[in-house]
Amino acid sequence: MVHLTTLTVMAALLLLCVASSKLLYRFGVPTLLIFLALGMLFGSDGLGLIDFGDFALAREICSAVLIFIMFYGGFGTSWKAARPVAAPAILMSSLGTVVTAFLTGLLCRLFLHTTLLEGLLIGSVLGSTDAASVFSILRARKLNLKGGLASLLEIESGSNDPFAYMMAITVLTLMQPSSGAGAIVLTLARQLGFGLLVGAAFGLAVAYGMRRLRVEVDGLYSLLIVAVALLSYTVAESVGGNGYLSVYLAGILLGNSKMLHKRNLVHFFDGISWLAQIILFFAIGLLSFPSRFAAIIVPGVCVFLFLLLVARPAATALVLTPFRVPLRSQLFVSWVGLRGAASIVFAIFAVSEGVPLQYDLFHIVFIVALLSAGLQGSLVPRLARKLGLVDNSVQVLKTFTDYQEEFGTQLMEFQVSPGSRWAGKSIMDADIPEEVLVVMVRRGGETIIPKGSTVLQAHDTLVLSANDFDSLLET
Repeated sequence: MVHLTTLTVMAALLLLCVASSKLLYRFGVPTLLIFLALGMLFGSDGLGLIDFGDFALAREICSAVLIFIMFYGGFGTSWKAARPVAAPAILMSSLGTVVTAFLTGLLCRLFLHTTLLEGLLIGSVLGSTDAASVFSILRARKLNLKGGLASLLEIESGSNDPFAYMMAITVLTLMQPSSGAGAIVLTLARQLGFGLLVGAAFGLAVAYGMRRLRVEVDGLYSLLIVAVALLSYTVAESVGGNGYLSVYLAGILLGNSKMLHKRNLVHFFDGISWLAQIILFFAIGLLSFPSRFAAIIVPGVCVFLFLLLVARPAATALVLTPFRVPLRSQLFVSWVGLRGAASIVFAIFAVSEGVPLQYDLFHIVFIVALLSAGLQGSLVPRLARKLGLVDNSVQVLKTFTDYQEEFGTQLMEFQVSPGSRWAGKSIMDADIPEEVLVVMVRRGGETIIPKGSTVLQAHDTLVLSANDFDSLLET
């Protein structure tokens, strides 16, 4: 039986995290940074209440919780809003990540005098931007951006972790004495190929099944999607694929398909994602030893400044200039290249592999992430306004799949004719325009409160709500 003291401490920590986030949010302190600080406070170098320094165990914990963070990154992103900026976003997450990692690796080789491979390893684990921080800032501050920048940043930050992970795995393989070029190519091909294949298979198959599955207990839909997230990761990893790429792709396909209770599922995974982030950042804080900061503070700050002022801007300009993205938008995208949890987790992976390293990789990445979240994250809303990129006329929540339009008072009655393409179909499958909300169904003398699974019948009278009924009248 779990000791009551342990449960009490866990509950107290969660309450402290929530209370402190509410207080410090007013001062612009990123919420996730609070969890990190609390972990450092309770860790071995802080109050010493929790003795934790096992990198192997930390790797297992972080791997598990990162699955849900990655899955929610895809599941909560609206592809409809992201489609116009998909090309530059995907190039930022792939080519941009590679360029950032390569330039950072060169810095480490030339100025920190690491080996080339160790420098590239540092650059690789720092190559990805932090989806949790980006999503948190955009949602919490309701910060919508002009030119589709919100969707671009969401897609980039959600999808670049798998690319950074592949680069880190590649460099770690090269650092092994028996590695060869053939093994590297095969590893990359399997990571990318099986990651995409498994993710697409799970996403499409489950999306198809969810349209026809009827579960008596609504809460079981959430458990089903949890199982899908876990399986999409484990199956991909078991065949040599990139599990995080698989999870993210499955999340996008499921989150953007029609299914029952999708809005509730997004909110469920939002809560799961927050819990995962709390566990992740708290565990990372516990694993850190502030007493070691003095030895790596100079290289850590140098790497952070290089990422902020050189590597990220160069990668952003290289990718976005051909798309004629305005300079002020490029400056903002460059600034929002926040480093965070994923980079630290990949550093934990590297350290747990036991390869010899000249520098304390974990604490260098920790310092970079701490500065990035604290400095860059706090200034994102202010910079967006200074650059004139805030669009107050549009809801940023439109870029997420749980968004629902706030309808006005316009109501309309519509009768389903025998020849209507809606007759005999559920509301979810009837291809009703997204801008139209079915408020009520009248069938004979019966009034039905509609659900996604409600099957429409000929002669039903629908009470509809929308801002514009033109698209409906055309049907």
